[in-house]
Amino acid sequence: MADKLRRGIGALACAAALALSGGAAAEPGPVRLAALGDSLTQGYGLPQDEGLVPQLEAWLRDRGHDVIVINAGVSGDTTAGGLSRLDWTLADGPDAMMVALGGNDLLRGIDPAASRANLEAILARLEAEGIPAMLVGLPAPGNYGPEFRDAFEAMYRELAADYDAPLFPNLLQPMSEKHELGLSYAELMQDDFLHPSALGVQAIVEGLGPVVSDWLRGIEEEEKGS
Repeated sequence: MADKLRRGIGALACAAALALSGGAAAEPGPVRLAALGDSLTQGYGLPQDEGLVPQLEAWLRDRGHDVIVINAGVSGDTTAGGLSRLDWTLADGPDAMMVALGGNDLLRGIDPAASRANLEAILARLEAEGIPAMLVGLPAPGNYGPEFRDAFEAMYRELAADYDAPLFPNLLQPMSEKHELGLSYAELMQDDFLHPSALGVQAIVEGLGPVVSDWLRGIEEEEKGS
């Protein structure tokens, strides 16, 4: 009889514990934001804590976001390269993804139609996976001609509209604005004049950060409500 009583009490205790654990709302963890990009995202030529990803994460955290920004930037990557390693990036379990590709497509003069198809494939996959996406663009130089320039710049606007993705149209624009305020490009750029210095990245984050922040707040609110 005593053994049966002890077993019964044990079973009741287990049931109560399960009920309590199931009834308690789980605290949402940090938002895992993957930054899929090239050398500008990867932080080429900079100390580990001075690239775009660590500076952006620190900026967002300072403004109250519980976020981890995953560095999915690979130096030299084109839009095709970003698409080819999308499975690898998704294996990190991101909750959202910032897609910042196209600079190396420009350097190589790749047909904007091909770049657009790659970006669209990335956005379509993210949409199918239920992962919110943000698109970061770049301006095309005039030396490829007006048709190339217009097609390249339009792809970001049109894809952002098609996939309801926030758009930051020109990743490098904040550095141009700082230059207009008196900072030299020698301060804002590394010696190759292709990649931003730590100060240049800081300028980029000051421009990009508010757009990312607004987007993340919507994602955070959805997670709290789910």
